[in-house]
Amino acid sequence: MNAATYVYPWDVVGDDSAAETIAGLGVDHAVVAAFYHATRAFTPRHPWHRVVVAETSASYLPVGDAWEQVLPPAQTWVDADDAFGATASALAAAGVPTHAWVVVDHVDGFDAPHVMNAYGDVYPWALCPSHEAALEYAVGLAAVVAARSDIAGVEFEAAGWYGFDHLHEHDKVAGIPLSEDELFLLSLCFCDACLDEYQASGIDPARLRAAVSARLDSRFAAAEPAALGLPEADLAAAVLGMRTRVANRLRGAMVREVRTQREPDFPILFHANPDPRRSTAFTGVDVATLPKDTGVVVNCWNGSTDSVTRSLGHDASVNAGLLGVRGMGADHEALVSQAVAMREAGASGIRIYHSGIASNADLDAMRRAVSAFHKAAR
Repeated sequence: MNAATYVYPWDVVGDDSAAETIAGLGVDHAVVAAFYHATRAFTPRHPWHRVVVAETSASYLPVGDAWEQVLPPAQTWVDADDAFGATASALAAAGVPTHAWVVVDHVDGFDAPHVMNAYGDVYPWALCPSHEAALEYAVGLAAVVAARSDIAGVEFEAAGWYGFDHLHEHDKVAGIPLSEDELFLLSLCFCDACLDEYQASGIDPARLRAAVSARLDSRFAAAEPAALGLPEADLAAAVLGMRTRVANRLRGAMVREVRTQREPDFPILFHANPDPRRSTAFTGVDVATLPKDTGVVVNCWNGSTDSVTRSLGHDASVNAGLLGVRGMGADHEALVSQAVAMREAGASGIRIYHSGIASNADLDAMRRAVSAFHKAAR
């Protein structure tokens, strides 16, 4: 049983007290961003800065000559050759092991094959896993992480299908509220590689595209979401089957790469959602089809144990992701009971988001939640 929190390298590099603050939460390890997408973040306790802007996806550790043409460029937010390594070293000195946090198919500002919707619109934030180039990219991430002796485990985020449901700066898409079914349709990819995958699965791509466009066009003309997916159950099942096969190919290749360098007890987790239609950071995953000796982190930010219970019953370990930042919607009073409920529901661990951007009051709530989880796990 384990409890961990998420950390950015810029939370620790240049702040001599940050690692001790994280250790003081009582966590068993920290999950540190190694490859991460563009973001803007507060650093409320850092002596150098209060706001960090990472304008594009970046590597926060050296990738080596073998992968420098495949993976994102190094970070530019601070003059450090290995910000991840510096963070891991500081955490180790404070008694906290480091796991790598690796974002896979959510990529900004990087030349790679991306998802294309039924209308031909390209999503430059979402890599398409049907492409061999995306597969090579994912394997490169796994290879670089597995080679590091200062990494004790890895969590892969967005390792599968990523789609429309993604927040951009100055987003202007809220005018048309979409149901889960409609978000799924708007996230289906119709790039050349996916057309080949549809055909290999016995799906007529033109018929599928017409069905998706018709459903979405009816939504754009309506006043409210209609909660309508694909019109035929057989077609819907075939599409989900194709997407599961493609995503599992990606995840399987990453796991095989890690296992060539690390022992079977090296933890490999995927951020996952038990709903296979989801195309977000917690991408849809059929837990029963995951590679052997892996696990999942499921999003339980709303405090519900549903995603935990829906993911149990397989060999994979199930970890509950909890929200600890009040400004993002966390409930300090409920966080302790949520942590206990996740353990009682069968979660083998919790992951609390996010100690770097947390206020001091948030950190106090996280500390109590970690302690409660450990007591419940005894």
